[in-house]
Amino acid sequence: MTSETAALPLPAVRRVSWPRVSPTTWVAAVMLLLALAVAFVVPLLPGFDPYSQALGDSLLPPLADPAHLLGTDALGRDLLSRIAAGTRVSLLIAVCAVAISSVLGLALGLLAGYRGGRVEQLVMAAGDIQLAVPVLLLLIVMVAAVGPSALLLVLLLGVTNWVSSGRVARSVTLTLREQDFVSASRAAGGGTWWVMTRHLLPNVLPQVAVLAAFDIGVVITVESSLSFIGLGVQPPTPSLGLMISEGQRYLQTTPTLTILPGLMIFLVIGGVQFLSQSVGARRSR
Repeated sequence: MTSETAALPLPAVRRVSWPRVSPTTWVAAVMLLLALAVAFVVPLLPGFDPYSQALGDSLLPPLADPAHLLGTDALGRDLLSRIAAGTRVSLLIAVCAVAISSVLGLALGLLAGYRGGRVEQLVMAAGDIQLAVPVLLLLIVMVAAVGPSALLLVLLLGVTNWVSSGRVARSVTLTLREQDFVSASRAAGGGTWWVMTRHLLPNVLPQVAVLAAFDIGVVITVESSLSFIGLGVQPPTPSLGLMISEGQRYLQTTPTLTILPGLMIFLVIGGVQFLSQSVGARRSR
């Protein structure tokens, strides 16, 4: 070999292209991370106790005591601990209720869109009747008649919130049932259950999942409203709406009792809705 060997060309360096993230997604991520940190990290800190009372330390302002960074309520309970526990309760109720409504709406929407005929008419009529009655008014009447409880609230919120996911599932199913892969499956002997679960469900589920993320914010709003008027989560279990209701009588002297739970509701609802809008916009491209 000679010293004048030709230099071999170096392979081109591949540039890694990261997906572009919209400002809305960043805002949603920051809001949700902050809310989730309060809900799930604060309980790990020493001294976390949302139920411990100390009447001698009641209505402390924020930063007045190192043991109570956000102050205390009228019974001397740590406000940061109450907000963290209340956020977890509200999130748990919302996630469980949305899971029920999404499964119910997905099943009814798939069945209505695929079978058509009287089945579709019956499902859509049931949805129209339910939409004709204000959900909050219906929940108030039902909870007042039976009695407030967290389990009842989850069931009622789930059963009364299926219409939007059901309509989305039906709309997507109507488009898919005429596609060639569905016709081929039917021609090969696939029954209704096989076609719905193997071919339609995987294509409908992502659309319903995006809507479910948006519904979490809606359910938290309704749950907070019911707790505010005393028909939701009952004391001493903390709830963000209940904390706002309890703190309104001290609005002039200790406004943080109302402002801080309200801010947490804003972070959760705003973060969830911004994120669902961002995901929906990305999927529509």
